[in-house]
Amino acid sequence: MNRRDFIAMLMAAKLPANQNVKWALSSALWNQFRPWKFTDMLDVMKDTGFTGMRLTSFPAILEKYSLTAAQMQKEFEKRNLHAVTISFNGPAHDLAQRKKVLGDAKVAIEFLKNFGARNLVVFSPGRMKPGTDVEAGFKIMCETFNAIGELAGENGFTAGLHNHLNQMVEKPEEVHKCMAMTDPKLFKFSPDTAHLHLGGSNVVEMFERYKSRLMFMDYKDAKWTTPAEDLALDNGKLLPKDSEQAKFFSSIYDLGDGGVDFPGCHRVLKSIGYKGWICVDLDAARKGPRASYERCGAYITSKLEPIYK
Repeated sequence: MNRRDFIAMLMAAKLPANQNVKWALSSALWNQFRPWKFTDMLDVMKDTGFTGMRLTSFPAILEKYSLTAAQMQKEFEKRNLHAVTISFNGPAHDLAQRKKVLGDAKVAIEFLKNFGARNLVVFSPGRMKPGTDVEAGFKIMCETFNAIGELAGENGFTAGLHNHLNQMVEKPEEVHKCMAMTDPKLFKFSPDTAHLHLGGSNVVEMFERYKSRLMFMDYKDAKWTTPAEDLALDNGKLLPKDSEQAKFFSSIYDLGDGGVDFPGCHRVLKSIGYKGWICVDLDAARKGPRASYERCGAYITSKLEPIYK
């Protein structure tokens, strides 16, 4: 028995169960660190009990890690891990670009099919500039979301909204508006708890209100935190302490360290018998990815799985 297998054996009883709720992480975290091998990222997943990954920056992620889709798939399968979705975005508010957005969505879906995935997480475009027709853009965006949802359904997929700061669907009223202007049969909800919380939403109330449309979600903890000094990232970037990015990274925490009521969210999931993926999508890991995902895994097993697993 090698060292990795021995460590895995010792940790097995404390790893997330991955039963009704299956736990994933996001490749985005590693952008804040010096280059890692993709296989090393997968090993952290395996060791900490996170069996799925949401891929970001598709298709550029393949070039970044010098992998073909087939090679990536092989590495996932070797460890009994899964690519479960990608972060899909595009100018959905621009009618002239709808054909391209739908074409890109089709490419993303075809890629994910090879991994056995069935969810497409859809981000809204960046916030429109002052003076532009935001109402018209929002309407076009929602119509495009319905078209993406229809395309997804035709391919055995489910597509849903991922809310995000500094995007067109950021604030609680914008979430409600988007949900009202999209067809529940075509387009679902893929909420990010940190971005809901920091954007002014009551996270549990959002889960309860749209529980029939929940398809995939990010559990990410947060509380607004103003950094006392410039933020030095492991990848060499220095973020001025008064910058928006430094404040955001400083406001993201391991599960249980911020202000999001995850037990409340989990009780909503139990009430609907949710069976699907939750992504613990960290934007910051103060002691590195492995340490943060070990802490998040411990929070899951001690605080959340007693409620619903």
